[in-house]
Amino acid sequence: MTHTFVLVHGAWHGGWCWRRVADLLTAKGHKVFTPTLTGLGERSHLLAKSIDISTHVTDVVNVLKWEGLNNVVLCGHSYAGFVISGVAERMAPAISSIVFLDAFLPDNGDSMLGLTGQAVIDATRAAEQAGALGVAPRKAEAFGVNEKDRAWVDSLTGLQPLGCFLEKVALTGARDRIAKKAYIRAANYANPGFDKAVARVKGNPAWRTYEVPCGHDVMVDMPERLAEILEEVA
Repeated sequence: MTHTFVLVHGAWHGGWCWRRVADLLTAKGHKVFTPTLTGLGERSHLLAKSIDISTHVTDVVNVLKWEGLNNVVLCGHSYAGFVISGVAERMAPAISSIVFLDAFLPDNGDSMLGLTGQAVIDATRAAEQAGALGVAPRKAEAFGVNEKDRAWVDSLTGLQPLGCFLEKVALTGARDRIAKKAYIRAANYANPGFDKAVARVKGNPAWRTYEVPCGHDVMVDMPERLAEILEEVA
C-alpha cells in the first residue's frame, strides 16, 4: 500500500535534509513532500522580521491544500513539532498519522523560548538585542551528526527567523485527536525537553514510541531506519 508523507524540517534546516529518506520512500512508490519553510534553505532570500511559527504553519497547510493531499502522514522534526501541531489545528481531517521526530510537543500558549535549552535562549536574546532577522545555526556537531556528514549539514543550515522562537502557539488539542500518533526519540542526543515529551506519551495507548541510536538529525544519520518507522506508523 502506498502512502503520502509530508516531512517538515526543524530549525536552521531546509527540505534538503530529508533527501535520503525521501528517496527511500519514493523508491517504494510513496508520495513524499519536503517543503522548505519560509526564510530557510532555498527560500532563505525571503528571510524577514515578520516570519514566525504561524508563517511556517501556513507554508505546510498550503502544501496540503494546493496539492489536494489526504490521508497524510505528517512528520515534524525538532522545532517542527510546533509547526505540525499548528497544521493539525487547521487540517486535521487530511491527516491520518502525526509523527514527532525528536521534536517539541507544545501545549497551548507555549513558545520555543519557553521549551528550548539555555544555549538557544541565549542566542535568541543576543539576536534580538542585535536587531538581527534570525538566530545563527547551531553546529552539526552539537546535534550529534555523524562525522562524515557534519561539514555538509553545516554548509546548508542558515539563520532561523527570530519570530519562530518568540511566538506563543494557540492550540486546542487537534493534534491529540488524530488517530495515529508517534514519537521518535534520538537516544544519542541529550535533551531533557525531548525526554520529557516522550515520557509524557509513552504510557498512552494512543501513541507509539520509538528510540533510535543516533544523533538529533535522524534523517541524516539513520535514513533507512527512519523510512522503516514512517512506513510502520502509516
